[in-house]
Amino acid sequence: MPETHPAAAAALTAMNAVNAHDRAAWLACYAPQAVLYDPVGGSPLDPEGNGLRGRAALDQFWRLAVAPNEVRFTIAAVHPAGDEAAVIASVSTRLPNRALVNYDGVFVYRTDPDGLIVSLRGYWDVRHLLAALGA
Repeated sequence: MPETHPAAAAALTAMNAVNAHDRAAWLACYAPQAVLYDPVGGSPLDPEGNGLRGRAALDQFWRLAVAPNEVRFTIAAVHPAGDEAAVIASVSTRLPNRALVNYDGVFVYRTDPDGLIVSLRGYWDVRHLLAALGA
């Protein structure tokens, strides 16, 4: 069962925290040195595509990308292997301008021996979100 796998459990806990708009629960899922690539390849929050590193950067990501929006993950499948889990999900984001952005993605979570997320790599097309923002 994927939920008993440490990386799968951490991934689902983090996604459910986003669904619940629970910043503290989301941040608690991550190791202090965690790196977030969401999406892989870069975004306005990570123009170089080097990842957002550490809890302060993750907190800033939450404040800028999650807090002002209504974000909802719908999980289609979870595939755990080794210290990672790949989650296939649909994402629905209602922006402050009331625009609704829907996209599918693959989100790969890697955990440490304590079950904390050390890396999240999100594979999705940021152009849909940028278009809704008028960017």
